[in-house]
Amino acid sequence: MSTLSILIWVVLVGVVFGVLWSQGKIAQFAGYVRETRTELEKCSWPTWDELKGSTLLIFMSIVILGAFTVVVDFVLLQVFIKL
Repeated sequence: MSTLSILIWVVLVGVVFGVLWSQGKIAQFAGYVRETRTELEKCSWPTWDELKGSTLLIFMSIVILGAFTVVVDFVLLQVFIKL
């Protein structure tokens, strides 16, 4: 990139930031981030063992659902081929 295009981008970003600042959007976003952090502190996070158990359960569910889909697809293929 040339120096001129970098300068144009810097000016453009600066203008957008200035407009957002003057409208109070930057302060609103900062408040949103602050409230989100406060709410996340109230959450209960799983332990390592709970996380491993949940991951295993999800993995097994995906395998079972995938096997079911393959079987149903095979059966329907056989039914419609014979028609």
